[in-house]
Amino acid sequence: MEENKEIQAEVQEQEVVETVETVEATEVVEEAKRPAKKSRRRKIETVEPTESEWKEQVVQIRRVTKVVKGGKKLSFRAIVIVGNKKGQVGMGVAKAAEVIIAIQKAVADARKNLVSVPLFNSTIPHMITGRSGAGSVVLRPASKGTGVIAGGAVRAVLELSGVENILAKSLGSKSPLNAANATLNALKSLRTFKEVAAVRGISVKEMLNA
Repeated sequence: MEENKEIQAEVQEQEVVETVETVEATEVVEEAKRPAKKSRRRKIETVEPTESEWKEQVVQIRRVTKVVKGGKKLSFRAIVIVGNKKGQVGMGVAKAAEVIIAIQKAVADARKNLVSVPLFNSTIPHMITGRSGAGSVVLRPASKGTGVIAGGAVRAVLELSGVENILAKSLGSKSPLNAANATLNALKSLRTFKEVAAVRGISVKEMLNA
């Protein structure tokens, strides 16, 4: 009797194991048949920054010192030209303990002191001389294809103002600050044909034919 009970118990255990294995096999098959879940990923939209029409050009960065009670205080001076190449240009000068901060302050100062330049066929209407301190700059209109014949700070101011053809000559002081100021003084003093004709009391056509 005991042997029969043992045999029956072994048979029952074997049946239970077989049923468990079959259930596991069916679950594996069902999982294989199920479609794979689509991974939900958020679409990250990248917004590209729009380019500003204002261009900046650093003309000079110098280390300057100031004598104070405790000794000498070191700082940096930056001269920056800002323009949109459409007839507006300005110059900014600023000092700071770091170069980057000095440039940022100079850019902000340049945008506050913009000058409107009357352009005529990608050049200036007439010849003019600008002065600043011991330096002076002579600007002369040029025909199409000449380009900007200038150098240093004068070239930076003319290019960012939108002038494409011009002859320029810097006289006297070689300081970039004086050269840039003299160029801005000359551009500020330019007059259009309409303004001159109105002062003379004639039409633009009569003035040009005279």
